[in-house]
Amino acid sequence: MAAGPDPANGAVSNHRRRRFDVRVVPHRRRSPFRLRDWRMSTKLATVLVVPSMAFLLLAGVQTSALVGRTTALNDFSSQVGIGRQITAAVHQLQQERDRSAGELGELRKGGDRQAAANDLKPLQAATDKAIVDLSRAAEPLADADASWRVAFSEALEAYDQVVDIRAAIPPAVLSSETILGNYHRAVGALLDLLAEPTPGQNQPALNDAVLRYVQLARVKELSSRVRGQLYAAARAGAYGTEDRVILADLRGQQLTALGAFRVAATSDQIRRYDETSVSPMFLVATDLEERSLSSGGASPQVLPSEQWWSASQQRQESLRQLEAGVLDDAVRQAEDASADQLRATLLVVGGIVTVLLAALLISLLIGRSVARSMRLLRSQALRIAQVELPDALDRLKTVTGGVPRIEVAPAVVRSLDEIGELAEAFVAVHRSAVTVAVEQALMRRNVNAMFVNLARRSQVLVERQLELLDDLEREESDPDQLENLFKLDHLAARMRRNDESLLVLAGTDSTRRWNRPVGLGAVLLAAAAEIEQYQRVRIESVADVHVVGHAVGELVHLLAELLENATAFSRPDTVVVVTARVGAGGPLIEIVDRGLGMSPAALVQANEVLASPPAADVAAVERMGLFVVSHLAARLGLRVRLEGGEDGLVARLALPAELLAAPGNVELDAPPSARMLAAGAARGLAAQPGAGWPGAAAAPDAAVRDLPVAGRPPGVGVPRQGRPMPVRAEDVLAPAAANGNGNGNGGGWYSRQGPTSPVVPAPAAPPTIPVTAGTNERGLPVRVPMAQLSAVTRSAQPMTAPTRTDPDPEAVGGMLSRLYSGVRRAEAEDTTEIPVPPSGGHDEGGRRQ
Repeated sequence: MAAGPDPANGAVSNHRRRRFDVRVVPHRRRSPFRLRDWRMSTKLATVLVVPSMAFLLLAGVQTSALVGRTTALNDFSSQVGIGRQITAAVHQLQQERDRSAGELGELRKGGDRQAAANDLKPLQAATDKAIVDLSRAAEPLADADASWRVAFSEALEAYDQVVDIRAAIPPAVLSSETILGNYHRAVGALLDLLAEPTPGQNQPALNDAVLRYVQLARVKELSSRVRGQLYAAARAGAYGTEDRVILADLRGQQLTALGAFRVAATSDQIRRYDETSVSPMFLVATDLEERSLSSGGASPQVLPSEQWWSASQQRQESLRQLEAGVLDDAVRQAEDASADQLRATLLVVGGIVTVLLAALLISLLIGRSVARSMRLLRSQALRIAQVELPDALDRLKTVTGGVPRIEVAPAVVRSLDEIGELAEAFVAVHRSAVTVAVEQALMRRNVNAMFVNLARRSQVLVERQLELLDDLEREESDPDQLENLFKLDHLAARMRRNDESLLVLAGTDSTRRWNRPVGLGAVLLAAAAEIEQYQRVRIESVADVHVVGHAVGELVHLLAELLENATAFSRPDTVVVVTARVGAGGPLIEIVDRGLGMSPAALVQANEVLASPPAADVAAVERMGLFVVSHLAARLGLRVRLEGGEDGLVARLALPAELLAAPGNVELDAPPSARMLAAGAARGLAAQPGAGWPGAAAAPDAAVRDLPVAGRPPGVGVPRQGRPMPVRAEDVLAPAAANGNGNGNGGGWYSRQGPTSPVVPAPAAPPTIPVTAGTNERGLPVRVPMAQLSAVTRSAQPMTAPTRTDPDPEAVGGMLSRLYSGVRRAEAEDTTEIPVPPSGGHDEGGRRQ
């Protein structure tokens, strides 16, 4: 993972998203059977659907009843309408029957059979045609009610019997009652079919309309049968034994049916019947019929056959016209009732559909308004939670000057209902959160200011301490004390690094600056000089690259934190190997240690911190090094990653191209400072000719001396590094140059006024005679620290050379005795030596030895 922004892709905050994360994970599993877990759209749909379904159910029942009633009336109208074909068939069948009755009477007297057959044949053809018309008209009523279909089937069966009996009329082999009985049954079946239409309940007017034309049809049927009886008697020339009884019964039934018709008929229909009954043709037939009645015991008169048939035929035609008029009235009334019912049904259905659509439209509008308000509210809440509030917090976290004004957007829902109030409550919560964040930012800025203040104050004290240590080191001649001063010097350097870490914690830049490119090897040496266990750091191959000056201080700080961690958490008898090479992606620095290592989970967590610098908190203070590395890497734009090695950890740093200096802008390093060479000499090390800095020559007596080491007999050599050991980073990066008055500036790398261009003087030749400060009480010469170095400060040199005196032999002998006794005590102690390979390293300038 990368610490800080990726230079190729740019830094994108975890909270900044192009799209909202709309997946809100509940604290428990959602159940579809739990009402409170339903989504708002489901609840609104349920609220709309349940009443709508109930309304549709009731409306469906009502509509079904209306449609059923409409269908019944429509069927009734069709059945009444087919009455025209039924009455036509009855009329033709009546004529055939009555004529057949007369022909039978004639045939029984010995009449001509062929003539009778020829006379009946046209009537039979007309009857067949009427029945065919009736069957064709009844085809649309094939799905009518069962009772009507049964009656229609019975009528057709009765007519089939009539067709079968026709062949028995000319031979007159059957009795007249048998033959005419089939006709009577066929006419009766057709009249029953005529009376079959039923309008249903609560339709008395339609029932009366059916009753009218049915009663009138019965009146006409009885009149036809009277005509047939009288015509048969007229053709036979005499009345039969039962003719009188039959005629009396028929006249009685006729009067009854006529009375029923008058009761059910309207006044207009009664008027029309009365007008028909007084017509001349009707009166002629009535007069002839009355002459056939017996009066006073006299025998009834036999009417002339042709006169009676002609008069009765005219009367039947008048009744047929009256019947058709009454039937037309019934058909018209039935059709009007059916149309009214259909219109009412359509109006009711249309009203139901209109009300339902209006209710659905209003419900959808209300539901959509509620759902839209909820969506807007949810969108605003997610935008506040995932974009606006994190952005505001990020702005407040990264602010360096005054706290900016954070604008809180108004509520997106402007309604005055509960949802609008909830939106205002969200805005109030957002405003309160921003207010608290601003207050925390102010408090954090104040804390950072306190950190900066304390760090600056501590830095001033540490710098004064370092200056004092410089003076003490220059004036100290005792090697043990000088070693302790060097340790104290390193502790002070660590304190200064802690102060700089506090500045990083407070978000402030370091005060140490450099204005020219520095070699990567020098940067690594400077980082090693910042830690306490610098002796365990071994710098191997280093690429020939240079780092821009403004990034040197923070890069040294970052590397020092990693080296400090590597030496602190590894065994003291191991070394920390540092390599720097140029790969495909640029320079790569690897720091390998053989230490405790980290668990995979801890490695993942540490790399996450390195990739995304955390905010300053207590955890950051507890793990100051990781926090500082993360933030410094983010500032410099480099990538830092920790990986598990064979026995420890491997820290990899990838330097971006922006931190590398162009080859033409690189300057040569200045000569090493006198203090640095003095520190190396105090540890028994000397600069090798040609391996250190330019112009550094070996002194005449600068041979490496083997100091005694505890746990090793005298005279056994110890491998030493062939380079001077640094004391501080500034001694490596910016060795002090002598100024005009001969005094060194002492801290050219660290400057409160910013970096200054170092002046590199020509190296001075060491004096041929050692500079001493006289002899002590034992007669030994007292040396002057750093008097023979090229860049020694003049304050450390004596104003006048003291006179040389001969040493006291006894004093010298006592000193040597004490020296050897100390060596023997050191040999008796169990001391572990850390060998450092003498070759394969690098000098302070980053050049390979």
